[in-house]
Amino acid sequence: MHTPLVQTWDLDVLFPGGSESDAFKSYLSDIEKQGNTLQQLILRLKPPKSPADTTSLQEIVELAQNIALKLRQAASFVHCLSAQDMHDKKAVQLGGKVKTLSAQYANALTQLDQVLLQIDEEVWQSILSREPFAALAFPLNERRLRAKEKLPAELEALANDLAVNGYHGWSDLYDTVVSKMTIQVEMDGEQKELSVGQAFNKLSDPNRQVRQHVFQKWQEAWAESADFCADALNHLAGFRLNLYKHRGWDSVHKEPLDINRMSAETLQVMWQVIEQNKGIFVRYLERKAKLLGLKKLSWYDVEAPLEQTHRTISYDDAAQFIVEQFNRFSPKMADFAVHAFENRWIEAEDRPGKRPGGFCTSFPDSKQTRIFMTYAGTAGNVATLAHELGHAFHQHVMNDLPPLTQRYAMNVAETASTFAELIVADAALKHAVDHREKLALLEDKVQRAVAFFMNIHARFLFETRFYEKRKQGIVSVERLNEIMVEAQKEAYCDALGEYEPHFWASKLHFYITTVPFYNFPYTFGYLFSAGIYARALEEGRGFEENYIALLRDTGRMQVEDLAQKHLGVDLTKPDFWQSAINLAVQDAQAFLDLTST
Repeated sequence: MHTPLVQTWDLDVLFPGGSESDAFKSYLSDIEKQGNTLQQLILRLKPPKSPADTTSLQEIVELAQNIALKLRQAASFVHCLSAQDMHDKKAVQLGGKVKTLSAQYANALTQLDQVLLQIDEEVWQSILSREPFAALAFPLNERRLRAKEKLPAELEALANDLAVNGYHGWSDLYDTVVSKMTIQVEMDGEQKELSVGQAFNKLSDPNRQVRQHVFQKWQEAWAESADFCADALNHLAGFRLNLYKHRGWDSVHKEPLDINRMSAETLQVMWQVIEQNKGIFVRYLERKAKLLGLKKLSWYDVEAPLEQTHRTISYDDAAQFIVEQFNRFSPKMADFAVHAFENRWIEAEDRPGKRPGGFCTSFPDSKQTRIFMTYAGTAGNVATLAHELGHAFHQHVMNDLPPLTQRYAMNVAETASTFAELIVADAALKHAVDHREKLALLEDKVQRAVAFFMNIHARFLFETRFYEKRKQGIVSVERLNEIMVEAQKEAYCDALGEYEPHFWASKLHFYITTVPFYNFPYTFGYLFSAGIYARALEEGRGFEENYIALLRDTGRMQVEDLAQKHLGVDLTKPDFWQSAINLAVQDAQAFLDLTST
């Protein structure tokens, strides 16, 4: 791999000129024209009376898939522009245009769904048994079944149109609020102005005084913006609840479960098994507090390193390390990572003005991806980098599939990313050269387990309870803080001495409108990938092709069927979940053993 690596991504190869790109404007214009054509074709479409009467339907499906690719590409470009510079107002405007086009496309597909519903069942099944529809059988049948549970087409279309300036508009407001936020802190005797992303990285600083100071300023900043965030969150939830009511849906979990193609039974069993195994992770938190000379950890201590000084890992070293570890399992993953690093698919520079957090987004029309993060040289940053590369590899192995079968759900999307993390973390631990390095790497693994089992559980509990309160009316900032702290105490088994009451405001995931309950899929993915990783350890490099086959099926199966086909396990039973959690339990026990003296 060629070094030194550039830490800023290349978007010009996709659309030169950033938010002023003429090529992107032309691209959006093409999408709009194709969308209009699609609407006209659907309006003229009659339900096929036989499998031979599908010429018009085939033309519509092909065009719909092409538009879907282009809309994903356009949304990804705008997302990248907004993330790299939160003050890019033009990007916000372009985002509004993409959302409008997406709503029009969704409306057209809603009309198509109504035609699909009118097709005789026997004819429908016969159509799905023949190409080109056979390759699209799962997503097409899924659309038809879901359409039966929604409002009439004209009402669903109205809801989509209103969502652009209502539902999605509140998400945009949140982004605007965060883009204007700065965290004023004192560092090295000087007042410094940090972006939200930069301040977040300081919350895991090895110096507790720094963490404590930044956390205090973090709380003050979010408290100042809490009213705006509460308005956004309340109205997002209100829109969802009203839409669910008119559709006749009783549970706020129905939509996220449908989107994630999993059953309520699977979700319930997963959380039950996690709760039964939290004891050892509480002991880990208690041991860490003791090692840091504290009675109890505070929120900002959970992810802090144990040592007062820690090794900073350069970006180039992190990249080389990740490639080497990927190669131990999958040469194809390693080759892909090299390509991503060398072709500037990754935005990692630590600078003001960037959005906090990390993500991977796909440009399927160009068969590329882009990864966003702020790299500061920590072990957690290396894990994030591996995580996002896992996402990118997942899309990479699906690029040749029909577009409708590329849309995998959030929970299995997190499988590939978390699997990549496990490869890097486990290999690093096994190759640790001394006690201190081994302890640091082991603790990083346990920290991530705590995040999936406790932090994300707190998010799930908060969001579930918030929606119940929201049914009764607007939830105040004070009550939101209370619900959040209650959820954190329960999820962490009250093992912390200080919590993060404004976490509901600072966590972007609560404000994402494309996927509600953007939390439990992470935990599912972590445990599902742990089960896959255990299988990979047994089979070695021979498992590479099986793993790729599983990833390629993620867009065309329910997760229970996916697990049964590729792993031979039943996700509605506790056995699989316990076997996956055992890997994390072993890490926690190893940490306790290593720090027992």
